[in-house]
Amino acid sequence: MTIEISKEARQQAIASIERYFIENMEEKIGNIAAGALLGFFLEEVGPIVYNKAVAEVQERLQSRISEVDLEVHEDEFQYWRKFDRQKKGK
Repeated sequence: MTIEISKEARQQAIASIERYFIENMEEKIGNIAAGALLGFFLEEVGPIVYNKAVAEVQERLQSRISEVDLEVHEDEFQYWRKFDRQKKGK
């Protein structure tokens, strides 16, 4: 699966890579090279991040689903209990 990002996000990511090289590698990387590096990371490392995010979402959804029973549970056979309570209250 290829991870696609918007044109604006791509431009921001390339600018960030260029800045990273200037500040941390003490050398300049060109726009084309930064774009190629971004493409490499999106293809090579991107799926790891994507799969991790999907796994975390699945875990959260499973947690929520298990709580649904508590939130919407209704006790069964309550019709006669209300009459029994009324009789006891008299």
